[in-house]
Amino acid sequence: MAAGSKSSTLELLKRFNKSFPQFYEQFVSSEIQLQNLRLAYQLYRTKRAIIKIAAEGSKSALHFAYRNQSFLLSDIFGVLAAYGLTIHSLSLYGQIKSPMLVFIKLTISRGNRALSDKIAENVCRAIREALAGHFEVEEMLAVEFNLDAGLEQVETEFYVDPVFHLPALLIEADNQPGLFYKVMYAIWQEDLLVVNANLLVWRGRTRLILYLLGPNESLIPEYLGQKIAESVRHRLLGES
Repeated sequence: MAAGSKSSTLELLKRFNKSFPQFYEQFVSSEIQLQNLRLAYQLYRTKRAIIKIAAEGSKSALHFAYRNQSFLLSDIFGVLAAYGLTIHSLSLYGQIKSPMLVFIKLTISRGNRALSDKIAENVCRAIREALAGHFEVEEMLAVEFNLDAGLEQVETEFYVDPVFHLPALLIEADNQPGLFYKVMYAIWQEDLLVVNANLLVWRGRTRLILYLLGPNESLIPEYLGQKIAESVRHRLLGES
């Protein structure tokens, strides 16, 4: 981002933050807020998705920034599944006002180690090509996984979060290969936009809380949210 005074940067940051949900400024560190502002400026200049992987201790960190769309997470997690990568943590911050950018950080590993430079390069290229529609992620995964097989012990719940004031979908299932891709593929099929996410993996179970906007970036009423939760559950169980 172009150099400027501290006060002008803070003013720019304040305007930038207004595009996010209400909780963003309160719960997201100033360091991450500034990092996302810099990424937004880079997006503005390049008009290309930002996809970077760097070593972070014994793991790797995947950073992604682009305009939010319902298929993004399906493509990203599909590529990670195809490369046999383990996902350890997820942070996702999406705007709820124009230009609807999303900023994602995933901590990943292969064999519980950081990715080699070559694998990291291949993963970044595969994500970019998937987003460009040069190949179908589903075809890439069909070699490794039975995509028709349902997940085990799936629970879903819809609610409106009283703190974040956003519709939320809780999804919990037994861990298994391709789980994240199948979840995000189901979200895409429902035409939902994820604007924040919490992930907990514990004792063989994965719990995801996804904060959502509905079709056309709209809020989801309670009655529709309950139907969506049931529909997602059926999809994940392989029943639809």
